[in-house]
Amino acid sequence: MSIGIMWFRQDLRLSDNPALTEACRRCDQVLCLFIDDPQDQTISQVGAASRVWLHHSLAALQISLRNKGSELYFARGASEEILEKLIGQTGAQRVYWNRCYDPLTIDRDRRIKLALRDYQPGTFNALLLQEPWDNLKGDGTAYRVFTPYWRSAVAEFDKDPQLLDTLNTPRHIPPLTRSVGKKLQACVALNELCLLPEFDWHRSMMTHWRCGEVAARAQLERFLKSRVNDYGRGRDLPGQEGTSQLSPHLHFGEISPRHVMNRLLGSRRFDQLSDDELIFAKEIVWREFAYCLLYHFPHSIDEPLDTRFRKFRWARDTDAHLRAWQRGQTGVPIVDAGMRELYATGWMHNRVRMIVASYLIKNLLIPWQSGERWFRDTLVDADLASNSMGWQWTAGSGADASPFFRVFNPVLQGDKFDRQGDYVKRWVPELAGIAERYVHKPWELDAQSRDALDYPSPLVDLKETRLRALKAFSDIKGTNRG
Repeated sequence: MSIGIMWFRQDLRLSDNPALTEACRRCDQVLCLFIDDPQDQTISQVGAASRVWLHHSLAALQISLRNKGSELYFARGASEEILEKLIGQTGAQRVYWNRCYDPLTIDRDRRIKLALRDYQPGTFNALLLQEPWDNLKGDGTAYRVFTPYWRSAVAEFDKDPQLLDTLNTPRHIPPLTRSVGKKLQACVALNELCLLPEFDWHRSMMTHWRCGEVAARAQLERFLKSRVNDYGRGRDLPGQEGTSQLSPHLHFGEISPRHVMNRLLGSRRFDQLSDDELIFAKEIVWREFAYCLLYHFPHSIDEPLDTRFRKFRWARDTDAHLRAWQRGQTGVPIVDAGMRELYATGWMHNRVRMIVASYLIKNLLIPWQSGERWFRDTLVDADLASNSMGWQWTAGSGADASPFFRVFNPVLQGDKFDRQGDYVKRWVPELAGIAERYVHKPWELDAQSRDALDYPSPLVDLKETRLRALKAFSDIKGTNRG
């Protein structure tokens, strides 16, 4: 009787899971395992909000496995040590997992694969449409501009549509026998992973979400039926539900990008998609681009890809300004609305993410790394690749980045994308009663009305700080680019 270990990581689903499919095909018994590894960059070590989502996602996966007659086992500690203990306790002959692409996990997995070489480790791609080494320029180097990356990916998918084929859920997931299960001594209950915080702030946050594979698939179907045909416009309007909100589901692997793209395309080619559908497809491939950058330029997690920015002169003594930004107390309504939405729900609309990032980096002149760390702790979709690329994009220091001199004016952004102030008034109720013309610039109210507001004055002058940022950039503009 062959026994295999299926090591779940960033792939918390049963369908389109190549490692699980192979384990079920080759083994008579499968130990389904999740390890809470304390190493940085692992799926359980991203941030507090993500750990809450992870708890609920694991609970959903546990239910799915039990419905198949199997069980999900949990362990805490260094992955290599846990796997070696469980192999010794169960007599397992094989180990399976799906690959991750952050630098620390890559190094760890190489060590584990070498240490367990006698147990025939099988590793697969379940996280991406393409491996980061599959879509490269003609000279074998990584793309740093999205458009040619996108065109190359689409050409491959159109040439070989089977690249987007998905795997069904295994019909049978063979459980451990009772006698083997009794031998497990390294496992704990889900609650013993302590993924939930000591204080119950997470309860209200999770009222906005449903976790797990079933919820992820349902969310995709709702989006494809009702929102995708207005995605080009709707994705920019934070006061409406115009985005897919699939990002946390994709991050935890509750749904695969292959499944998303497969459902979007049906039997069509990319050039047969509508304009709105094509924009959404590009968002899925933009995520792929982020992973390509993470893999080929791992230092970009916390260092500027454009080396000129190593010499950029950031503001000093910014702790008070950073705290005000984190708490949604900057005095700039759309910035504060975004930061409060983030704290309340663990998520922020993508248009607003760009606005709050530009404000932190260019108006407050605080390094992008500070914002990236806060997002990593507070987002339920705190994906290391997408988060670091997004912040570097706004800072102008990343691949295919927005030029640094493009400073988002939060007032103009609010007037354009939240014209009636619905989004601001929802998350900044102090401004709910003021006229629309002032909702994005309450400092222009008459003195009496302004004094009656329980809302802070702006931390900084938007025009003056824009000029300050441009001056700081001009000091490095002519230096050599990395």
